Amino acid sequence: MLNLPPATRAILIANIVLYILPRIVAPESFPRLELWPLQTPLFAPYQIVTYAFLHASFMHLFFNMFALYMFGRTLEESWGPRRFIVFYFASVLAAAITQLIVTSMTGSFYPTVGASGGVFGLLLAFALYFPRQRIMLLFPPIPMPAWLFVAVYGVLELVLGVTNTQAGVAHFAHLGGMLGGALVIAWWRGTRPARLR
Repeated sequence: MLNLPPATRAILIANIVLYILPRIVAPESFPRLELWPLQTPLFAPYQIVTYAFLHASFMHLFFNMFALYMFGRTLEESWGPRRFIVFYFASVLAAAITQLIVTSMTGSFYPTVGASGGVFGLLLAFALYFPRQRIMLLFPPIPMPAWLFVAVYGVLELVLGVTNTQAGVAHFAHLGGMLGGALVIAWWRGTRPARLR
């Protein structure tokens, strides 16, 4: 962890700390940091950021932080910490807004947690900036170029979201994180999203 660039390291540590704290100190206060649907009295504006530092289980935390470690450090080393932070939290915010729209349309009363929106933004950025970089899947262990990995993952998320498969996973929030990341990159490049390559 010491060899990680500063912003990636800080985000990773914050997520780990906020996973441990509710399990040892005042757990009843942490649900207020989750992203509650707009139609519930528990919603608060600050939740569009705080939800991204909470995780439902150790495996949820592990996979998000593993992806942050794998892709975040390379992007931060390329961009620098300021640009990395702007990009990451733009993806987090876009994911939150997308999830709020979806939960309003579906009438859901369940909260959302996790750094996945920010992580999916990083995945998209990695595929755009390092498209030919080989990525080894965990299950099954198949290597593929970054652009293909992210394209397949994005299509899978869309299918799972539309078919309402894998209940309890915010698939559209993941796609919202990718959309937010794409818009930021398009803005940086001075192009419209439709021309983004």
